[in-house]
Amino acid sequence: MLPTGGGHGLPSAPDGVGSGDGRGRGEPPPVPETPGSAGPATPDPAGSPLAGSQSADSPLGAEQAGIDPEFPPAAGRHQDPDQAHRLPMFRSAGFRFAAIYAVLLAVSAGSIGYYVWWATAGLLDRQVEAAIGTDWQGLAERWAERDVPGLVQTIDDRLMQNVDDDAIYLLVGPGLHPLAGNLERWPITVQASGPLYELDVSRAGIRSLAMVRSYDLPGGYHLLIGRDVQVRAQLRRLLTDAMLWALVILVALATVGALVVRSLFRRAIANVSATATAIAAGDLGQRVEISGRGDEFDQLAEVINDMLDRIGRLMDGVRQVSNAIAHDLRTPITRARTRLEDAALHAETTDDLRAAIERATQDLDGIVAVFQALLRIAEIEAGSRRAAFTRIDVAPLLADLAELYGAVAEEKGIALETDLPGALPTFGDSTLIQQAVANLLDNAVKFSPAAGTVRLGAALGPTGVAIRVADQGPGIPAGDLDRATQRFFRGEAARHTPGSGLGLTLVQAVAHLHGGSLRLEANPGGGLMAVLSLPLPEDGEQSNRDVTRSPLA
Repeated sequence: MLPTGGGHGLPSAPDGVGSGDGRGRGEPPPVPETPGSAGPATPDPAGSPLAGSQSADSPLGAEQAGIDPEFPPAAGRHQDPDQAHRLPMFRSAGFRFAAIYAVLLAVSAGSIGYYVWWATAGLLDRQVEAAIGTDWQGLAERWAERDVPGLVQTIDDRLMQNVDDDAIYLLVGPGLHPLAGNLERWPITVQASGPLYELDVSRAGIRSLAMVRSYDLPGGYHLLIGRDVQVRAQLRRLLTDAMLWALVILVALATVGALVVRSLFRRAIANVSATATAIAAGDLGQRVEISGRGDEFDQLAEVINDMLDRIGRLMDGVRQVSNAIAHDLRTPITRARTRLEDAALHAETTDDLRAAIERATQDLDGIVAVFQALLRIAEIEAGSRRAAFTRIDVAPLLADLAELYGAVAEEKGIALETDLPGALPTFGDSTLIQQAVANLLDNAVKFSPAAGTVRLGAALGPTGVAIRVADQGPGIPAGDLDRATQRFFRGEAARHTPGSGLGLTLVQAVAHLHGGSLRLEANPGGGLMAVLSLPLPEDGEQSNRDVTRSPLA
Protein backbone atom coordinates (compact mmCIF):
# COMPACT_ATOMS: atom_id res chain seq x y z
CA MET A 1 0.00 0.00 0.00
CA LEU A 2 1.42 3.38 -0.98
CA PRO A 3 1.56 6.18 1.59
CA THR A 4 -0.59 9.25 1.08
CA GLY A 5 -0.77 12.66 2.75
CA GLY A 6 0.20 12.55 6.37
CA GLY A 7 1.16 8.86 6.13
CA HIS A 8 -2.43 7.70 5.53
CA GLY A 9 -3.07 4.73 3.30
CA LEU A 10 -4.82 5.08 -0.04
CA PRO A 11 -8.33 3.62 -0.31
CA SER A 12 -8.67 0.14 -1.67
CA ALA A 13 -12.45 0.17 -1.81
CA PRO A 14 -14.92 2.82 -2.92
CA ASP A 15 -17.34 2.49 0.00
CA GLY A 16 -15.43 4.53 2.59
CA VAL A 17 -15.68 8.24 3.10
CA GLY A 18 -15.37 8.90 -0.61
CA SER A 19 -13.78 11.82 -2.42
CA GLY A 20 -16.69 13.92 -3.56
CA ASP A 21 -17.17 16.36 -6.40
CA GLY A 22 -20.41 17.51 -7.95
CA ARG A 23 -21.46 13.85 -7.86
CA GLY A 24 -20.54 13.39 -4.23
CA ARG A 25 -16.82 13.82 -4.82
CA GLY A 26 -14.60 15.96 -2.66
CA GLU A 27 -13.22 14.26 0.48
CA PRO A 28 -9.91 12.43 0.84
CA PRO A 29 -9.86 8.68 1.44
CA PRO A 30 -10.50 7.63 5.06
CA VAL A 31 -7.51 7.94 7.35
CA PRO A 32 -6.94 6.63 10.90
CA GLU A 33 -7.32 9.05 13.76
CA THR A 34 -4.06 10.68 14.80
CA PRO A 35 -3.19 12.35 18.11
CA GLY A 36 -4.61 15.83 18.27
CA SER A 37 -7.24 15.25 15.60
CA ALA A 38 -10.89 15.89 16.15
CA GLY A 39 -12.65 13.05 17.91
CA PRO A 40 -16.24 11.90 17.53
CA ALA A 41 -18.84 14.55 18.14
CA THR A 42 -20.80 14.29 21.37
CA PRO A 43 -24.57 14.06 20.81
CA ASP A 44 -26.84 16.68 22.26
CA PRO A 45 -28.36 15.16 25.40
CA ALA A 46 -31.46 17.30 24.98
CA GLY A 47 -32.55 15.65 21.76
CA SER A 48 -31.27 15.30 18.23
CA PRO A 49 -27.49 15.68 18.04
CA LEU A 50 -27.71 18.76 15.88
CA ALA A 51 -31.24 19.89 16.65
CA GLY A 52 -31.86 23.58 16.38
CA SER A 53 -28.98 24.16 13.97
CA GLN A 54 -30.93 27.02 12.38
CA SER A 55 -31.99 28.72 15.58
CA ALA A 56 -31.22 32.35 16.31
CA ASP A 57 -28.00 31.28 17.99
CA SER A 58 -26.73 29.29 15.01
CA PRO A 59 -24.76 30.82 12.12
CA LEU A 60 -27.67 30.44 9.72
CA GLY A 61 -30.24 31.80 12.16
CA ALA A 62 -28.04 34.73 13.07
CA GLU A 63 -27.55 35.53 9.40
CA GLN A 64 -31.30 35.48 8.84
CA ALA A 65 -31.70 37.79 11.81
CA GLY A 66 -29.37 40.34 10.22
CA ILE A 67 -26.48 39.68 12.62
CA ASP A 68 -23.07 38.53 11.52
CA PRO A 69 -22.47 35.37 13.59
CA GLU A 70 -18.70 35.49 13.05
CA PHE A 71 -18.12 39.09 14.15
CA PRO A 72 -20.93 40.33 16.38
CA PRO A 73 -20.74 43.94 17.55
CA ALA A 74 -18.43 44.11 20.53
CA ALA A 75 -20.11 45.56 23.60
CA GLY A 76 -18.54 48.79 24.75
CA ARG A 77 -16.16 48.95 21.79
CA HIS A 78 -18.30 50.77 19.20
CA GLN A 79 -16.52 53.91 18.02
CA ASP A 80 -18.09 57.11 16.77
CA PRO A 81 -17.24 57.60 13.06
CA ASP A 82 -16.17 61.16 13.89
CA GLN A 83 -13.77 60.09 16.62
CA ALA A 84 -10.76 60.63 14.34
CA HIS A 85 -11.82 64.27 13.89
CA ARG A 86 -11.77 64.83 17.65
CA LEU A 87 -8.14 63.85 18.10
CA PRO A 88 -5.90 66.47 19.69
CA MET A 89 -4.27 68.55 16.97
CA PHE A 90 -0.71 67.52 17.75
CA ARG A 91 -1.68 63.82 17.70
CA SER A 92 -3.35 64.13 14.32
CA ALA A 93 -1.49 62.57 11.39
CA GLY A 94 -3.10 65.18 9.15
CA PHE A 95 -1.59 67.94 11.28
CA ARG A 96 1.83 66.31 11.11
CA PHE A 97 1.68 66.00 7.32
CA ALA A 98 0.48 69.59 7.04
CA ALA A 99 3.25 70.81 9.35
CA ILE A 100 5.86 68.95 7.32
CA TYR A 101 4.47 70.52 4.15
CA ALA A 102 4.55 74.00 5.69
CA VAL A 103 8.10 73.60 7.01
CA LEU A 104 9.40 72.26 3.70
CA LEU A 105 7.71 75.07 1.79
CA ALA A 106 9.05 77.73 4.18
CA VAL A 107 12.58 76.34 4.17
CA SER A 108 12.64 75.97 0.38
CA ALA A 109 11.25 79.42 -0.36
CA GLY A 110 13.32 81.00 2.40
CA SER A 111 16.48 79.44 1.01
CA ILE A 112 15.70 80.74 -2.47
CA GLY A 113 14.93 84.23 -1.10
CA TYR A 114 18.09 84.33 0.96
CA TYR A 115 20.14 83.31 -2.05
CA VAL A 116 18.55 86.08 -4.14
CA TRP A 117 19.23 88.65 -1.40
CA TRP A 118 22.79 87.44 -0.89
CA ALA A 119 23.52 87.42 -4.62
CA THR A 120 22.08 90.93 -5.14
CA ALA A 121 23.64 92.59 -2.10
CA GLY A 122 26.90 90.76 -2.67
CA LEU A 123 26.96 91.88 -6.30
CA LEU A 124 26.78 95.52 -5.17
CA ASP A 125 29.65 95.02 -2.74
CA ARG A 126 31.74 93.19 -5.32
CA GLN A 127 31.19 95.98 -7.86
CA VAL A 128 32.42 98.60 -5.34
CA GLU A 129 35.43 96.48 -4.43
CA ALA A 130 36.31 95.92 -8.08
CA ALA A 131 36.05 99.67 -8.82
CA ILE A 132 38.35 100.52 -5.86
CA GLY A 133 40.89 97.94 -7.02
CA THR A 134 40.88 99.32 -10.56
CA ASP A 135 41.42 102.88 -9.28
CA TRP A 136 44.31 101.75 -7.11
CA GLN A 137 46.08 100.09 -10.03
CA GLY A 138 45.86 103.25 -12.14
CA LEU A 139 46.92 105.59 -9.32
CA ALA A 140 49.79 103.32 -8.31
CA GLU A 141 51.15 103.49 -11.87
CA ARG A 142 50.84 107.28 -11.85
CA TRP A 143 52.69 107.42 -8.47
CA ALA A 144 55.47 105.32 -9.88
CA GLU A 145 55.78 107.58 -12.93
CA ARG A 146 55.44 111.06 -11.47
CA ASP A 147 55.50 110.73 -7.68
CA VAL A 148 53.34 113.11 -5.60
CA PRO A 149 52.65 115.84 -8.20
CA GLY A 150 51.53 113.37 -10.80
CA LEU A 151 49.28 111.54 -8.29
CA VAL A 152 47.68 114.83 -7.18
CA GLN A 153 47.01 115.80 -10.79
CA THR A 154 45.48 112.41 -11.58
CA ILE A 155 43.16 112.54 -8.54
CA ASP A 156 41.94 116.03 -9.53
CA ASP A 157 41.33 114.88 -13.10
CA ARG A 158 39.34 111.84 -12.01
CA LEU A 159 37.18 113.90 -9.66
CA MET A 160 36.40 116.31 -12.46
CA GLN A 161 35.52 113.45 -14.82
CA ASN A 162 33.35 111.59 -12.27
CA VAL A 163 29.87 112.06 -13.72
CA ASP A 164 28.10 109.93 -11.04
CA ASP A 165 29.80 111.91 -8.28
CA ASP A 166 30.37 108.75 -6.28
CA ALA A 167 34.19 108.56 -6.36
CA ILE A 168 36.04 109.27 -3.11
CA TYR A 169 39.78 110.05 -3.00
CA LEU A 170 42.05 111.45 -0.30
CA LEU A 171 45.85 111.75 -0.43
CA VAL A 172 47.57 112.79 2.82
CA GLY A 173 51.17 113.41 3.77
CA PRO A 174 53.20 112.09 6.67
CA GLY A 175 51.26 114.24 9.17
CA LEU A 176 47.88 113.23 7.64
CA HIS A 177 47.54 116.67 6.06
CA PRO A 178 45.24 116.52 2.99
CA LEU A 179 47.06 117.03 -0.30
CA ALA A 180 44.32 116.08 -2.80
CA GLY A 181 40.85 114.59 -2.83
CA ASN A 182 37.25 115.38 -1.92
CA LEU A 183 37.34 114.59 1.80
CA GLU A 184 38.16 117.24 4.40
CA ARG A 185 40.23 114.97 6.68
CA TRP A 186 41.41 111.41 7.18
CA PRO A 187 38.68 109.22 8.76
CA ILE A 188 39.53 108.28 12.34
CA THR A 189 38.11 104.73 11.94
CA VAL A 190 40.52 103.88 9.11
CA GLN A 191 43.57 102.59 10.96
CA ALA A 192 45.04 99.89 8.73
CA SER A 193 45.83 99.39 5.10
CA GLY A 194 43.99 96.68 3.18
CA PRO A 195 40.59 96.11 4.84
CA LEU A 196 37.42 97.52 3.31
CA TYR A 197 35.67 100.02 5.60
CA GLU A 198 32.06 101.18 5.49
CA LEU A 199 31.67 104.57 7.20
CA ASP A 200 29.88 107.89 7.17
CA VAL A 201 31.68 110.67 5.33
CA SER A 202 31.04 114.35 4.63
CA ARG A 203 31.56 115.76 1.17
CA ALA A 204 30.87 119.42 0.50
CA GLY A 205 28.88 119.50 3.74
CA ILE A 206 26.68 116.54 2.74
CA ARG A 207 26.66 113.41 4.91
CA SER A 208 26.79 110.14 3.04
CA LEU A 209 27.74 106.46 3.39
CA ALA A 210 30.93 105.25 1.74
CA MET A 211 33.05 102.14 1.37
CA VAL A 212 36.78 102.93 1.40
CA ARG A 213 40.15 101.23 1.50
CA SER A 214 43.50 102.65 2.61
CA TYR A 215 46.82 102.18 0.80
CA ASP A 216 50.26 103.05 2.16
CA LEU A 217 52.70 104.88 -0.13
CA PRO A 218 56.49 105.38 0.26
CA GLY A 219 57.62 108.40 2.27
CA GLY A 220 54.79 108.25 4.81
CA TYR A 221 52.06 109.14 2.34
CA HIS A 222 48.63 107.48 2.53
CA LEU A 223 45.96 107.15 -0.14
CA LEU A 224 42.25 106.57 0.55
CA ILE A 225 40.09 105.29 -2.32
CA GLY A 226 36.36 104.62 -2.07
CA ARG A 227 32.88 104.90 -3.46
CA ASP A 228 29.72 106.55 -2.23
CA VAL A 229 27.29 103.65 -1.55
CA GLN A 230 24.35 105.64 -0.19
CA VAL A 231 22.14 104.67 -3.14
CA ARG A 232 23.30 101.07 -2.98
CA ALA A 233 22.57 100.98 0.75
CA GLN A 234 19.07 102.25 0.13
CA LEU A 235 18.59 99.58 -2.54
CA ARG A 236 19.86 96.92 -0.16
CA ARG A 237 17.46 98.10 2.54
CA LEU A 238 14.59 98.00 0.08
CA LEU A 239 15.63 94.48 -0.94
CA THR A 240 15.83 93.40 2.70
CA ASP A 241 12.40 94.84 3.47
CA ALA A 242 10.96 93.08 0.43
CA MET A 243 12.47 89.79 1.56
CA LEU A 244 11.02 90.21 5.06
CA TRP A 245 7.57 90.94 3.69
CA ALA A 246 7.94 88.00 1.31
CA LEU A 247 8.80 85.83 4.33
CA VAL A 248 5.63 86.99 6.11
CA ILE A 249 3.53 86.24 3.04
CA LEU A 250 5.28 82.90 2.65
CA VAL A 251 4.46 81.93 6.22
CA ALA A 252 0.84 82.89 5.64
CA LEU A 253 0.66 80.91 2.40
CA ALA A 254 2.39 77.93 4.02
CA THR A 255 -0.14 78.02 6.85
CA VAL A 256 -3.08 78.17 4.45
CA GLY A 257 -1.55 75.40 2.33
CA ALA A 258 -0.96 73.28 5.42
CA LEU A 259 -4.61 73.67 6.43
CA VAL A 260 -5.71 72.69 2.92
CA VAL A 261 -3.40 69.65 2.91
CA ARG A 262 -4.67 68.64 6.35
CA SER A 263 -8.28 68.96 5.19
CA LEU A 264 -7.65 66.91 2.05
CA PHE A 265 -5.79 64.27 4.04
CA ARG A 266 -8.56 64.05 6.63
CA ARG A 267 -11.23 63.71 3.95
CA ALA A 268 -9.27 60.93 2.24
CA ILE A 269 -8.69 59.06 5.51
CA ALA A 270 -12.24 59.70 6.75
CA ASN A 271 -13.53 57.48 3.93
CA VAL A 272 -11.37 54.56 5.06
CA SER A 273 -12.07 55.25 8.74
CA ALA A 274 -15.85 55.35 8.25
CA THR A 275 -15.77 52.07 6.33
CA ALA A 276 -13.61 50.37 8.97
CA THR A 277 -15.89 51.66 11.74
CA ALA A 278 -18.99 50.35 9.97
CA ILE A 279 -17.36 46.94 9.46
CA ALA A 280 -16.29 46.83 13.12
CA ALA A 281 -19.92 47.50 14.02
CA GLY A 282 -21.01 44.46 11.98
CA ASP A 283 -21.90 45.95 8.58
CA LEU A 284 -19.65 43.78 6.41
CA GLY A 285 -21.18 45.06 3.18
CA GLN A 286 -19.49 48.46 3.42
CA ARG A 287 -16.67 49.27 1.00
CA VAL A 288 -14.25 52.18 0.65
CA GLU A 289 -15.38 54.65 -1.98
CA ILE A 290 -13.09 55.09 -5.01
CA SER A 291 -12.84 58.62 -6.40
CA GLY A 292 -11.81 57.49 -9.87
CA ARG A 293 -8.73 59.71 -9.97
CA GLY A 294 -6.41 56.70 -9.91
CA ASP A 295 -4.14 58.20 -7.23
CA GLU A 296 -2.52 56.48 -4.26
CA PHE A 297 -5.69 56.74 -2.16
CA ASP A 298 -7.66 54.99 -4.91
CA GLN A 299 -5.03 52.25 -5.02
CA LEU A 300 -5.27 51.89 -1.23
CA ALA A 301 -9.07 51.77 -1.47
CA GLU A 302 -8.89 49.03 -4.12
CA VAL A 303 -6.53 46.96 -2.00
CA ILE A 304 -8.75 47.36 1.08
CA ASN A 305 -11.87 46.47 -0.91
CA ASP A 306 -10.18 43.38 -2.35
CA MET A 307 -9.19 42.39 1.18
CA LEU A 308 -12.76 42.90 2.43
CA ASP A 309 -14.13 40.89 -0.49
CA ARG A 310 -11.71 38.09 0.35
CA ILE A 311 -12.73 38.21 4.01
CA GLY A 312 -16.39 38.16 2.98
CA ARG A 313 -15.85 35.10 0.80
CA LEU A 314 -14.00 33.34 3.61
CA MET A 315 -16.76 34.12 6.08
CA ASP A 316 -19.38 32.90 3.61
CA GLY A 317 -17.33 29.75 3.27
CA VAL A 318 -17.22 29.35 7.05
CA ARG A 319 -21.00 29.77 7.26
CA GLN A 320 -21.52 27.29 4.43
CA VAL A 321 -19.19 24.78 6.06
CA SER A 322 -20.94 25.22 9.40
CA ASN A 323 -24.33 24.64 7.81
CA ALA A 324 -23.02 21.71 5.78
CA ILE A 325 -21.54 20.09 8.87
CA ALA A 326 -24.79 20.62 10.74
CA HIS A 327 -26.83 18.98 7.97
CA ASP A 328 -24.45 16.28 6.69
CA LEU A 329 -23.34 15.00 10.10
CA ARG A 330 -26.78 15.05 11.73
CA THR A 331 -27.83 11.84 10.01
CA PRO A 332 -24.82 9.62 10.95
CA ILE A 333 -24.75 10.96 14.51
CA THR A 334 -28.50 10.41 14.90
CA ARG A 335 -28.20 6.94 13.36
CA ALA A 336 -25.40 5.99 15.75
CA ARG A 337 -27.35 7.23 18.74
CA THR A 338 -30.49 5.44 17.62
CA ARG A 339 -28.60 2.17 17.22
CA LEU A 340 -27.06 2.48 20.65
CA GLU A 341 -30.43 3.31 22.24
CA ASP A 342 -32.07 0.42 20.40
CA ALA A 343 -29.33 -1.94 21.51
CA ALA A 344 -29.64 -0.77 25.10
CA LEU A 345 -33.41 -1.43 25.07
CA HIS A 346 -33.73 -4.54 22.90
CA ALA A 347 -30.38 -6.34 22.74
CA GLU A 348 -30.91 -9.84 24.15
CA THR A 349 -27.35 -11.14 23.92
CA THR A 350 -23.85 -9.80 24.19
CA ASP A 351 -23.32 -10.44 20.46
CA ASP A 352 -26.33 -8.26 19.57
CA LEU A 353 -24.99 -5.45 21.76
CA ARG A 354 -21.48 -5.77 20.31
CA ALA A 355 -22.83 -5.69 16.73
CA ALA A 356 -24.81 -2.51 17.48
CA ILE A 357 -21.76 -0.89 19.02
CA GLU A 358 -19.61 -1.82 16.01
CA ARG A 359 -22.14 -0.32 13.58
CA ALA A 360 -22.31 2.88 15.65
CA THR A 361 -18.52 2.98 15.77
CA GLN A 362 -18.36 2.79 11.99
CA ASP A 363 -20.73 5.75 11.74
CA LEU A 364 -18.62 7.74 14.19
CA ASP A 365 -15.40 6.77 12.36
CA GLY A 366 -16.88 8.30 9.24
CA ILE A 367 -17.52 11.52 11.14
CA VAL A 368 -13.96 11.53 12.49
CA ALA A 369 -12.66 11.04 8.94
CA VAL A 370 -14.61 14.11 7.81
CA PHE A 371 -13.09 16.27 10.55
CA GLN A 372 -9.62 14.93 9.77
CA ALA A 373 -10.17 15.88 6.13
CA LEU A 374 -11.18 19.40 7.18
CA LEU A 375 -8.07 19.72 9.33
CA ARG A 376 -5.96 18.42 6.46
CA ILE A 377 -7.41 21.01 4.06
CA ALA A 378 -6.89 23.79 6.62
CA GLU A 379 -3.27 22.72 7.08
CA ILE A 380 -2.67 22.81 3.32
CA GLU A 381 -4.37 26.18 2.84
CA ALA A 382 -2.31 27.65 5.67
CA GLY A 383 0.86 26.88 3.68
CA SER A 384 2.63 25.11 6.54
CA ARG A 385 3.81 22.32 4.19
CA ARG A 386 5.54 24.73 1.80
CA ALA A 387 8.82 24.53 3.71
CA ALA A 388 9.17 20.85 2.69
CA PHE A 389 8.99 21.56 -1.06
CA THR A 390 11.78 20.16 -3.23
CA ARG A 391 12.42 19.16 -6.84
CA ILE A 392 10.58 15.93 -7.60
CA ASP A 393 9.63 13.71 -10.55
CA VAL A 394 5.89 13.05 -10.64
CA ALA A 395 6.08 10.25 -13.22
CA PRO A 396 6.99 7.44 -10.72
CA LEU A 397 4.22 8.59 -8.35
CA LEU A 398 1.63 8.39 -11.12
CA ALA A 399 2.87 4.96 -12.17
CA ASP A 400 2.50 3.64 -8.59
CA LEU A 401 -1.01 5.11 -8.32
CA ALA A 402 -1.99 3.58 -11.66
CA GLU A 403 -0.83 0.17 -10.43
CA LEU A 404 -2.77 0.50 -7.18
CA TYR A 405 -6.02 1.81 -8.63
CA GLY A 406 -5.76 -0.57 -11.56
CA ALA A 407 -6.49 -3.39 -9.16
CA VAL A 408 -9.40 -1.47 -7.58
CA ALA A 409 -10.84 -0.69 -11.01
CA GLU A 410 -10.46 -4.29 -12.14
CA GLU A 411 -12.58 -5.49 -9.22
CA LYS A 412 -15.41 -3.26 -10.49
CA GLY A 413 -14.94 -4.31 -14.11
CA ILE A 414 -13.45 -0.95 -15.10
CA ALA A 415 -10.41 -0.51 -17.32
CA LEU A 416 -7.69 1.94 -16.23
CA GLU A 417 -5.67 3.27 -19.17
CA THR A 418 -2.50 5.33 -18.72
CA ASP A 419 -0.52 7.70 -20.91
CA LEU A 420 2.51 8.76 -18.86
CA PRO A 421 5.83 10.17 -20.12
CA GLY A 422 9.18 9.09 -18.72
CA ALA A 423 9.80 12.23 -16.63
CA LEU A 424 7.57 14.95 -15.16
CA PRO A 425 9.76 17.34 -13.14
CA THR A 426 8.12 19.83 -10.80
CA PHE A 427 8.69 21.53 -7.45
CA GLY A 428 6.56 20.60 -4.47
CA ASP A 429 5.55 17.99 -1.88
CA SER A 430 5.34 14.50 -3.35
CA THR A 431 3.02 13.25 -0.59
CA LEU A 432 0.47 15.99 -1.19
CA ILE A 433 0.56 15.56 -4.96
CA GLN A 434 0.09 11.82 -4.53
CA GLN A 435 -2.89 12.43 -2.23
CA ALA A 436 -4.48 14.83 -4.74
CA VAL A 437 -4.15 12.45 -7.71
CA ALA A 438 -5.41 9.59 -5.52
CA ASN A 439 -8.58 11.58 -4.80
CA LEU A 440 -9.13 12.17 -8.51
CA LEU A 441 -8.63 8.47 -9.32
CA ASP A 442 -10.87 7.43 -6.45
CA ASN A 443 -13.64 9.67 -7.81
CA ALA A 444 -13.20 8.36 -11.34
CA VAL A 445 -13.34 4.70 -10.28
CA LYS A 446 -16.26 5.32 -7.92
CA PHE A 447 -18.50 6.99 -10.49
CA SER A 448 -17.55 5.07 -13.65
CA PRO A 449 -20.07 2.40 -14.72
CA ALA A 450 -19.17 -1.24 -15.08
CA ALA A 451 -17.23 -1.92 -18.30
CA GLY A 452 -16.31 1.77 -18.37
CA THR A 453 -12.85 3.26 -18.82
CA VAL A 454 -10.79 5.58 -16.61
CA ARG A 455 -7.86 7.35 -18.24
CA LEU A 456 -4.84 8.70 -16.37
CA GLY A 457 -2.56 10.86 -18.51
CA ALA A 458 0.12 13.51 -18.03
CA ALA A 459 2.13 15.83 -20.23
CA LEU A 460 5.03 18.24 -19.79
CA GLY A 461 4.40 21.61 -21.41
CA PRO A 462 6.11 25.00 -21.52
CA THR A 463 4.28 26.18 -18.40
CA GLY A 464 4.48 23.01 -16.32
CA VAL A 465 3.03 19.56 -15.75
CA ALA A 466 -0.61 18.77 -16.61
CA ILE A 467 -2.13 15.62 -15.02
CA ARG A 468 -5.47 14.49 -16.50
CA VAL A 469 -7.95 12.02 -14.98
CA ALA A 470 -11.02 11.27 -17.13
CA ASP A 471 -13.95 8.95 -16.48
CA GLN A 472 -17.21 7.93 -18.16
CA GLY A 473 -19.49 8.57 -15.20
CA PRO A 474 -22.47 10.91 -14.94
CA GLY A 475 -20.22 13.98 -14.95
CA ILE A 476 -21.05 17.34 -13.40
CA PRO A 477 -23.63 19.76 -14.83
CA ALA A 478 -22.08 22.87 -16.37
CA GLY A 479 -23.80 25.09 -13.81
CA ASP A 480 -22.18 23.19 -10.92
CA LEU A 481 -18.58 23.08 -12.21
CA ASP A 482 -17.61 26.31 -10.45
CA ARG A 483 -19.06 25.07 -7.14
CA ALA A 484 -17.70 21.53 -7.32
CA THR A 485 -14.58 22.41 -5.31
CA GLN A 486 -16.50 24.01 -2.44
CA ARG A 487 -16.49 22.21 0.88
CA PHE A 488 -19.31 19.68 1.23
CA PHE A 489 -20.79 20.47 -2.18
CA ARG A 490 -22.57 17.48 -3.69
CA GLY A 491 -24.56 17.38 -6.89
CA GLU A 492 -28.03 15.92 -7.19
CA ALA A 493 -26.66 12.81 -8.88
CA ALA A 494 -24.52 12.02 -5.84
CA ARG A 495 -26.92 12.56 -2.96
CA HIS A 496 -27.12 8.82 -2.27
CA THR A 497 -23.47 8.04 -2.99
CA PRO A 498 -21.03 7.54 -0.08
CA GLY A 499 -18.89 10.60 0.49
CA SER A 500 -19.05 14.06 2.02
CA GLY A 501 -17.74 16.40 -0.72
CA LEU A 502 -14.23 17.26 0.47
CA GLY A 503 -11.96 15.46 -1.99
CA LEU A 504 -11.93 18.09 -4.74
CA THR A 505 -11.55 20.79 -2.10
CA LEU A 506 -8.34 19.10 -0.99
CA VAL A 507 -7.13 18.71 -4.58
CA GLN A 508 -7.69 22.41 -5.25
CA ALA A 509 -5.92 23.35 -2.00
CA VAL A 510 -2.90 21.25 -3.04
CA ALA A 511 -2.89 22.85 -6.50
CA HIS A 512 -2.98 26.38 -5.09
CA LEU A 513 -0.29 25.55 -2.55
CA HIS A 514 2.01 24.54 -5.42
CA GLY A 515 1.15 27.60 -7.50
CA GLY A 516 -0.93 25.50 -9.91
CA SER A 517 -4.62 25.04 -10.63
CA LEU A 518 -7.41 22.49 -10.86
CA ARG A 519 -9.69 22.61 -13.92
CA LEU A 520 -12.88 20.57 -14.28
CA GLU A 521 -14.48 20.11 -17.68
CA ALA A 522 -16.71 17.72 -19.54
CA ASN A 523 -15.01 14.64 -20.94
CA PRO A 524 -15.47 14.44 -24.74
CA GLY A 525 -16.40 10.78 -24.37
CA GLY A 526 -18.91 11.47 -21.60
CA GLY A 527 -18.22 11.93 -17.91
CA LEU A 528 -15.77 14.30 -16.24
CA MET A 529 -12.15 15.21 -16.90
CA ALA A 530 -10.08 16.82 -14.12
CA VAL A 531 -6.82 18.56 -15.06
CA LEU A 532 -4.31 19.23 -12.28
CA SER A 533 -1.63 21.73 -13.38
CA LEU A 534 1.69 22.09 -11.58
CA PRO A 535 4.47 24.62 -12.36
CA LEU A 536 7.94 23.84 -13.66
CA PRO A 537 10.68 23.46 -11.02
CA GLU A 538 12.16 26.93 -11.68
CA ASP A 539 8.75 28.67 -11.57
CA GLY A 540 7.74 26.72 -8.47
CA GLU A 541 10.94 27.65 -6.62
CA GLN A 542 10.52 31.34 -7.47
CA SER A 543 6.85 31.30 -6.41
CA ASN A 544 7.77 29.55 -3.17
CA ARG A 545 10.44 32.20 -2.41
CA ASP A 546 8.01 35.02 -3.12
CA VAL A 547 5.32 33.56 -0.87
CA THR A 548 7.83 32.81 1.89
CA ARG A 549 9.09 36.40 1.88
CA SER A 550 5.60 37.88 1.83
CA PRO A 551 4.45 39.17 5.25
CA LEU A 552 0.92 38.01 4.44
CA ALA A 553 1.90 34.44 3.59
